Amino acid sequence: MANPKPTVKPGQKVPDSGIYKSTKTNVKSTLVKNEPAPPTPKPGEKWEQVVDTNKKKS
Repeated sequence: MANPKPTVKPGQKVPDSGIYKSTKTNVKSTLVKNEPAPPTPKPGEKWEQVVDTNKKKS
């Protein structure tokens, strides 16, 4: 079973680098691990990872 994709709130530390999209407006942004997530376009949204740019080695 695969790990679920990370979801972060604005200002929260990003757990895994990747391309994220906002949950309501679908705006995409590249977020970097251990950096704070930027504000979302609309209040109440979160950032959801859609592409993992830092694949783990098996």
